[in-house]
Amino acid sequence: MDKHISAPLSREEAKSLRAGDYVYITGKIYTARDAAHKRMQEALDRGEKLPLEVDGNIIYYMGPSPAREGRPIGSAGPTTASRMDKYAPKLLDMGLIGMIGKGKRTKEVLDAVVRNGAVYFAAVGGAGALLSQRIKSARVIAYEDLGTEAIRELEVEDFPVIVVADSAGNNLYETAVKQYQKES
Repeated sequence: MDKHISAPLSREEAKSLRAGDYVYITGKIYTARDAAHKRMQEALDRGEKLPLEVDGNIIYYMGPSPAREGRPIGSAGPTTASRMDKYAPKLLDMGLIGMIGKGKRTKEVLDAVVRNGAVYFAAVGGAGALLSQRIKSARVIAYEDLGTEAIRELEVEDFPVIVVADSAGNNLYETAVKQYQKES
C-alpha cells in the first residue's frame, strides 16, 4: 500500500505502517553513519546531550557525495544498516522512531523496533542520484569534521522508501525468503 507521511513521525503513524508498504516521506530527517553513531554513543557514555533530538525523528544511514552546482546534495544512496546495529537499540529506546538504510538488521534491533513502536525502512541501493532529487535542502548540524559522515538535517519531499520491519514484528526480508522457498 502507498502511504504519504510527514517527518518527524508520530508513534501512532509509525505503528500503522506495515512491512511491504511503499512510503513517501516529506519533512525533516537526519543523516548519520558509522563515525557519527560512534561519536553519539561516546557522548551518551559521558552523560552529554546528543546534537540532535532523536525522539520522533528518522535517521537515514547515508553519506552523500559532493553536491553538483545548483543542488543541495550529491548522490544520496543508503548505507548498509547493519553497521549501525550496535548503536540502534539505545537510540530507539531514547525515542528514535525510524531508520532508513539497506540490508538486514540484528534480532536486537528488530526487538527494539517492536518494543518502541518504531519502523525500519529500506531505500533502494544504487539509486543515490535519483534519491538525491527528493532532497530539497541539506545542512550539517554536527560533527562537520567527519566530512560525508557528519550529521545532516535534510528537508525531503516524497522521499521513497519501503517498510522492511514494522512495530508488529513483521519483517519483509523474512517474508520474502519464506515466499521464495514456497515457490521453489
